[in-house]
Amino acid sequence: MSIKELIGQTTSLEVARKAPFGYFLTDGNEDVLLHINETEREYEEGERLEVFLFHDSQGRMIASTKIPEISVGRYGWVKVTDVNPKIGVFLDIGMQKDLLLGADDLPAHKSVWPEPGDMVYITLRVNRNYLLYAKLASDQIIQSISVKATRQAFNKNVQGHIYRTAKVGSWVYTIEGFKGFIHESQRQQEPRLGQKIEGRIIDVKEDGTVNISLLARKEESLDQDGEIIYEYLMSRNGAMPYGDKSMPEDIKERFGLSKGSFKRALGKLMKEGKVYQENGWTYVKKD
Repeated sequence: MSIKELIGQTTSLEVARKAPFGYFLTDGNEDVLLHINETEREYEEGERLEVFLFHDSQGRMIASTKIPEISVGRYGWVKVTDVNPKIGVFLDIGMQKDLLLGADDLPAHKSVWPEPGDMVYITLRVNRNYLLYAKLASDQIIQSISVKATRQAFNKNVQGHIYRTAKVGSWVYTIEGFKGFIHESQRQQEPRLGQKIEGRIIDVKEDGTVNISLLARKEESLDQDGEIIYEYLMSRNGAMPYGDKSMPEDIKERFGLSKGSFKRALGKLMKEGKVYQENGWTYVKKD
């Protein structure tokens, strides 16, 4: 097997000779440069080294003793370091140079592209010019590393990272190893690919996968919605032209809430004695 066919993988090579800028390694047929920047110590001729092979920015095949966490066929979670809207996102795989996950492999809508700090599950792929790129894990790969959830997981809070996005929903791999789905109705906004999310399990399927909601639990939601309404009231000196009879579209435009959510939150505020309604208006109760 030619050395270039091992691009993106680790292999054992022998130190053939030292050079001013590093070492030349050999498999007995071909030589490859181990640059001084890719070494961790000095080496002797005849010593065998475990190295990772790749091409540098000038197209030269290079060896490195700094073995990344992933390789061709081996997957891992890696951190996003930078975003270039024209070509894709860059990932830290443990090498001096970050790896590109190209725009063609990312969601069509840039609003859900990963941001620096997000984590994606990838392997390496080698193109026809023997250059390395990142490749996102498929749904089948995620399935292969996931564990089945039991009914005891129902209603539990979970954290995880988004590994696939679509208009209908988002797919997540949780810290526990569960493979989960977030339907579009169970999120206020679409999370990014690679984003860390926290939600709760609202269903455990027969195959051990889970459905997750990113929406607040009912009591939490009531408190949050009530706070939005109360803060708006206070910004208007304790009076607003909105109440039970207001049009749904007016409520949605002003508060970002459905009419049902608005009425439940308003009802809770009234029950707590914080507000009252009169002639279609809502007022803050004075002490």
